[in-house]
Amino acid sequence: MPNYGQFELIRRSSRSMARRGRIHTRHGSVETPVFMPVGTQGTVKALTPANLQEIGAEIILANTYHLYLRPGHELIRELGGLHGFMGWRRPILTDSGGFQIFSLGTLASIKEEGATFRSHLDGSAHFLSPEDAINVQKALNTDIMMCLDTCIPYPATWEETRRATELTGRWARRSLKVKKDNGQLLFGIVQGGMFPDLRRQAAEELVDAGFDGYALGGLSVGEPKPVMQDIIAETVPLLPQNLPIYVMGVGTPEDLVEGVYRGVDMFDCVMPTRNARNGMLFTSFGRSVIKNARFRNDPNPVDNQCTCYTCRNFSRAYLRHLYMSREILAYHLNTIHNVHYFVSLFREIQRAIDEDRFEDFRREFYSLRTEGT
Repeated sequence: MPNYGQFELIRRSSRSMARRGRIHTRHGSVETPVFMPVGTQGTVKALTPANLQEIGAEIILANTYHLYLRPGHELIRELGGLHGFMGWRRPILTDSGGFQIFSLGTLASIKEEGATFRSHLDGSAHFLSPEDAINVQKALNTDIMMCLDTCIPYPATWEETRRATELTGRWARRSLKVKKDNGQLLFGIVQGGMFPDLRRQAAEELVDAGFDGYALGGLSVGEPKPVMQDIIAETVPLLPQNLPIYVMGVGTPEDLVEGVYRGVDMFDCVMPTRNARNGMLFTSFGRSVIKNARFRNDPNPVDNQCTCYTCRNFSRAYLRHLYMSREILAYHLNTIHNVHYFVSLFREIQRAIDEDRFEDFRREFYSLRTEGT
């Protein structure tokens, strides 16, 4: 078994930055490129671990901020860590909670020492330093930890972005000092907003510090898609190519394909689960809103190309009936389909890279998309 944290580079595309790899963790290996379903509070909403295994998810994401507040990391430690607590035996990555603290707005204050904030649950006051964020994740005993970072709004001035980015860098170096050699991996987060010079500066400093992998934060926060794609394309080559590269909180199927094209290995987003609960389903031909009246007597599955449990067993008419009736089963079946779509998309991407036809796959992916079919 390779050392924990080793990233095997299996194949590179001959016509793009797309690549195939494998990350080795204490709870198994992860084939990349990979999509990580989001299980913020120790659960991927509306799915059981057995559902996720059947779908083929290899790694999920949980959130430090939420689990720190409820039920508490010490309780989870006492009950065997997050894997045992939630009954998931495959790898877990934990976000540090920086974005959640940022989203609290006036309820949070960011200083050199760390973040002071009030809980969104009960208003109680809390302080989280970069060291605290790592210690919470050590208690959760997850496989990949993220440094606490300072998130940057869009738009932001160059000076605002510089200050926040440099603080993230100082926090990252503090995080490294409390990381233990216990097999848990620690990724640094490259901030820098929409300024290529600040992204370059942040990347150089974090690479010098030495992490087990690198993430691009502060994207998909309202900037135009071409700007996001340009930042990814300019930043990825600055990072070690023998380590995994992760773009946080991105995104649509199109965003994912474009990220892979530019050399990204790991992605996460709440979009498949959140949209499932709102009745929007992802398919090979685009997005489909199941509550639309035209599906009232439609006997077809959501997607004839899909092999998920939902598409194998239920019609659009039935799914529409469940959704319009606000039946709990609607959220379950819709989520199975959406998460299956995202996970299957990455299996197809992996296969295309293995066969050195990713660019052909990318063209076909766009040619099939007829939104609203």
